[in-house]
Amino acid sequence: MIHSFARSGTFPLVPLALSTLLPLALLASQAQAQEGCERGALAEIYCDENGDMVADRPADESKWANPDTLIFAYTPVEDPAIYSDIWQPFIEHLEAVTERDVHFFAVQSNSAQVEAMRSGRLHIAGFSTGPTPFAVNLAGAVPFALMGADDGRFGYTLQLYTHVDSGIDEMEDLEGKRVAHTSPTSNSGNQAPRALFPEMGVVPGEDYEVVYSGSHDQSMLGVVAQDYDAAPVASEVVDRMAARGLYDPEDVKIIYESDSFPTTSYNYAHDLHPDLVDKIEEAFFSFDFAGTELGDEFEGVEKFIPINYQDNWKVIRTIQNANGVEYTPDNLQ
Repeated sequence: MIHSFARSGTFPLVPLALSTLLPLALLASQAQAQEGCERGALAEIYCDENGDMVADRPADESKWANPDTLIFAYTPVEDPAIYSDIWQPFIEHLEAVTERDVHFFAVQSNSAQVEAMRSGRLHIAGFSTGPTPFAVNLAGAVPFALMGADDGRFGYTLQLYTHVDSGIDEMEDLEGKRVAHTSPTSNSGNQAPRALFPEMGVVPGEDYEVVYSGSHDQSMLGVVAQDYDAAPVASEVVDRMAARGLYDPEDVKIIYESDSFPTTSYNYAHDLHPDLVDKIEEAFFSFDFAGTELGDEFEGVEKFIPINYQDNWKVIRTIQNANGVEYTPDNLQ
């Protein structure tokens, strides 16, 4: 059975308030650093001896997690209650394949989601594109799947929107304007514009004022209401908003679109028992989107496809590296 803890205000294993108040730095102090192992950019409590850029499963089998109840969370969205219902068919399928209870945890922020996995309270999660490297390095998340088409295609683009009456027709018209970015860690909502726009002669924060809206939804609605002059957003998010009738596409226009980026990554915690991981992967890769609310919401998506962090997130790491991003708790917002 699916449960929405956004409505009850409590988390099944720990008070929700605690999951949002415990800083990652405190959680780090509660874990023992791994001595004498290769780890790359991973936090000190993880090892990466095989060099695949994600945390290894603990060598000590007694530390493998094998919970009777699995906690699943999707990336923070404007209305978590809607998404708890949309994810219900998949949650039921995951329960059937793993033979475990599965609870849906409606997270309120990227930092709370990462903290929950790092502390062992979250077992399976969809992390947004930009925050995925933070989840990998700070929380031991292991990306293994993306939503895609039957032919293996996946991805989304950065689209720069403005109102049809804004007088903005090309990039240079952003000079002196007020532009909504989503959050510092967002790929299409902040990191990619900061890395890509200067090549087109526009430097965010210098040529135009950056205002953080908090989400792609709020950025887009702010453009529609003309609270912002423009906004870089993820194509997949605004497409779903239009499909739900949250804005009229005739009110806005696109003045720039990037090449494709990977979408939300689906991850399991690095310390899960290998037999449980096999069942989780089986559930994802056997799920049929057709005729479900999830399939209706994510138009054009037909299945989960296997991916790996090292290869499929290279472009995102490149963008973040160009922006001087360091995977620290203080930089996760």
